[in-house]
Parts: sequence; structure tokens; C-alpha cells
Amino acid sequence: MAISKLLVANRGEIAVRVFRTCRARGISTVAVAAPDDTGSLHARVADETVAIGSYLDAAEHLRAARERGADAIHPGYGFLAESPAFAAAVEGAGFGWLGPPAEALRAGGDKLEAKRIAREAGVPVAPDGAPDEIGFPLIVKAAAGGGGRGMRVVRGPGELGDALEAARREAMSAFGDDRVFCERFVERPRHVEIQLLADAHGAVVSLGERECSIQRRHQKVLEESPSPALDPALRARMSEAAVSFARAIGYRSLGTAEFMLDGRDFYFLELNGRIQVEHPVTEEVLGVDLVDEQLRVAAGERLGTAGRQPRGHAIEVRLYAEDPRSFLPQAGRVEHLRLPAGIRVDAGVEEGDEIGLGYDAMIAKLIAHGRDRAEALERLGSALDETEVGGVVTNLPFLRWLVGHPEVRAGRATTAFLVEHPPLQRWPERDAPAPWRRPWRLNLPAPAPKPPPDLDRAASDRRDGAESSTLVAPMPGTVIRVLVGEGDGVAPRQPLLVLEAMKMETPLLSPYAATVRRVHVAEGERVAGGQTLVELE
Repeated sequence: MAISKLLVANRGEIAVRVFRTCRARGISTVAVAAPDDTGSLHARVADETVAIGSYLDAAEHLRAARERGADAIHPGYGFLAESPAFAAAVEGAGFGWLGPPAEALRAGGDKLEAKRIAREAGVPVAPDGAPDEIGFPLIVKAAAGGGGRGMRVVRGPGELGDALEAARREAMSAFGDDRVFCERFVERPRHVEIQLLADAHGAVVSLGERECSIQRRHQKVLEESPSPALDPALRARMSEAAVSFARAIGYRSLGTAEFMLDGRDFYFLELNGRIQVEHPVTEEVLGVDLVDEQLRVAAGERLGTAGRQPRGHAIEVRLYAEDPRSFLPQAGRVEHLRLPAGIRVDAGVEEGDEIGLGYDAMIAKLIAHGRDRAEALERLGSALDETEVGGVVTNLPFLRWLVGHPEVRAGRATTAFLVEHPPLQRWPERDAPAPWRRPWRLNLPAPAPKPPPDLDRAASDRRDGAESSTLVAPMPGTVIRVLVGEGDGVAPRQPLLVLEAMKMETPLLSPYAATVRRVHVAEGERVAGGQTLVELE
């Protein structure tokens, strides 16, 4: 079908990104805006904007598309992007759908069903099952979603009950489905994903890989292409596995097969049935516009990307309004914003915009391309030095530290990087190999990574060098569990309550052994950043 007007059923940076390709193709654009988001950048740059009640209300997007005479709907990369019901509703209403068929979303979106299909297609998957079958450590995962939500690492039987409960609660909040499962946890794997593109004529191609190993709270921080961990033979094997899975579920449009890489062994994790946040690194390396490819597939055209050869190296980092040590989201007005020139920047806000906690706190993605990995890193480091943000706390200091870190520069980072290198710590004096890489240590058990102290630290103030008796909220959110009462004795790092923000749960811990003097909040209560939650003595 010919597309002359497109509605994006999403907000922020991805909506702005899709509109950019539409303008280049002469396609009119329609934005949607929730009541608390009417002044956002994506609503300002679209040709037309429609007010809707909620970004998660499928009926509202269909109403907006009908009202403005849109031909097609692009879901961006929000939750609706992977909803089989939404895909079916869009096509059932006669609109073009810039995504995979509902049946493919249904098969690939359920992690348990996807693993079954992968096994039948000969694609390796990580062992899963009952905890006593797979042993510890293990990871609890939500069956219906991703993005780090509904995931908990469990290192022993004593942690299992709380982890299952928290994962189910978080999965229900994020996906409306509280099913979880247990999978073997690999301590230091790499996270590598294969970009797929499939048309309506049965053609499926791999567009190379992206390395996404550096993560916080199971969410990606830095992505690059190609992966420094892959050689041509391993790349070919992983690409073949990804294409086989896509064929097995009748895939169409863009999609990403995610794998855990352990040495030269790899295991299928999930299929993301949408465009990915990190898609620009693939675009920079291959010289393609992936949104344009989505438009072409939706229009019934055949793939035009076969035979494209990668050139150079591309690296992306995500600039967020979040604490650079704890990664907890922050809110505020962007009073000053200077984004770098000379590299690609995909921004979701402008100077003067307000960043709240109701939506993703991304400010922009910075993408540097170079002739090789070293040049891409140098260009990205210089771009981060140019970047300035005022009025809101951001992870900019963390990104500068990260891009210059010797382990990152050497291409050795795994998913345990931020466990073994807490944010903003001093770099080693020299680039010595980590202990687990020394041959004389290979016959010993690998040391179990501990959580970075700042990722789950208690939000306590310090006055005159002493620990305060007051535990405060590190961000606005909702208290979903109160775990202690007045008079209770607590141990160091014992969870006192659980705070939820942006559908992610954050346990707040006691900074030292103490007695609970007073609890100021109740379950279900909304709290502001800095608000007193618990007093200790």
C-alpha cells in the first residue's frame, strides 16, 4: 500500500526519529500526546498532533489515526510495538502496520514459547526449568516482556522467594502478565544481537550484529557495531541462527534476535519484534535507513539491502536524566543543553523541556562512526566533552568515564562490567588483565560478582562525615512494599522498603545496623524525591 500519512503511536526520541525519515520521503506525520506530555518535542515537530488519553491505550491511537486520515501506524519501540493485539487491531482497522504480523509477535514475544520454537529450529537456548534442576546462580525472567523489567539474579535458595515475588509484581505492572521462569545465569557473558529484516515475500536477511554487553539494571548503556568479540565464522553462525528463528515464526519487518555469548558458545535469549533503541549503529555501519526499510516492507516492496558490506565502526551511548552512580531516574527542567556537532545525535528533548518520571528519561543518543573502533571511541569521547546539560542531573560524567575506561577501550567488557568496575571509580594505574583472565586462576572457581554498592545503596545523607539517621527517597515514586516497622532491628544493607518508578522496583537499604525509630510512609503512597521515608537510630 502507498503511505502518504503516518501516525507514530509513541513519543520522545523514536517519534522524532521516524518523523525525520518521513519528511525525507514526503510523508505527512501525525503525533499523539498524552495530557501530561502536550509540550514535548515530538508533538512540536510533527505536521499534526492529536491529544490522546494514554500512550498505552490502543483504541486511542486508532481513533487518532482515523480522525487525521492516516494510512499507517508506526509503533516506535514502546510496549505497544510488541503487542500482538495492537498489531491485529491496526491491520483489522485497515491501516498499514510498520511491524511484524500479530502471529509472529505472539510466538516471538512470549519467551517460553520462543525458546520452544528456537529449540525446534536448531537454535541453541540457555537451560531453563525448576530451580533445583538448573541450580544456582539462576536468573528469574518475565515471560511476557523485556527491557530489564521482571528480572532478578538469584545466587542461593534463600533469595528465591523474594526474587520470584518481586519479578512477578514488576512483570504484572509492566506487561499485565505475571508469568516468570528460571534460567541458568552465566556470570560474565557478552550480549550480542543480530539485526534482522524480512519482507512479505519470504526473504529474511541479517544486517550484522551489535554488541550491547555494558548494561545497568539489565538495560543497555553502550552499543557498538561490529562486535569486538566476533570473528567471521562466529558471526556467520549467529546470523544463521537468527535467520532460522525468524523464518520459523514467519517474521516480517525489522526485528532483533538477542543472544548471550559465552566464549564461542551462544544462546538465544529473545526476539525483539520492533526497531531497537540502538538501531543507529547499524545504520551508520551499513549506510542504510532502517525506518525507510520498514516503510518499504509495509508498502509491499522487496528487500533492497542484500549484499551491503559494513564500513568502519559505530558506537552509541545514551544520555539520560539519571544519577551517574546509582542510575536512578531524575526529573527537572533542561535549562541548558549543548549537544555535540560532528557526530550523529538523535535527541528527544530540547533546551527548556521538562523531564518527568512518567516516561523514559532519555535526553539523546550520541552515535560516533569511525574508520575503526579506536577512531569511533576517540570521536565519541570528544563529543561527550562538548556536551553540556544544565538544570537536571544526568549520566554525562558516567558516560565520559565509561568511554575512556581501559577495559572498554580494549573491547573486553562483559555484562558484569559495572559489577566489577563501579561507576566513576578510579581506573587502574596500568591496563593489567583482570584476575579471572590469568592462566593460573583458571583452575579456581570464578569469584561471584557483588552488586555495585551504588546501584542498591540506601538513599541516606551524610552530615559532618557521619551517617544520618534519615532514609530519604532518591527519586519520586510509589512505595509498593514496607518491610519494617517501628522498633525493628535491622542489619547493614537490609531492605527497608521498595520504591517503584517507571515500572522498575528499587529496594532501599539500611546503611548500617540500627533500630527503626519511625516509618513515615505506607504502601501505595506516592512520594517526592528527597522525602523522608524511614528514621533510624
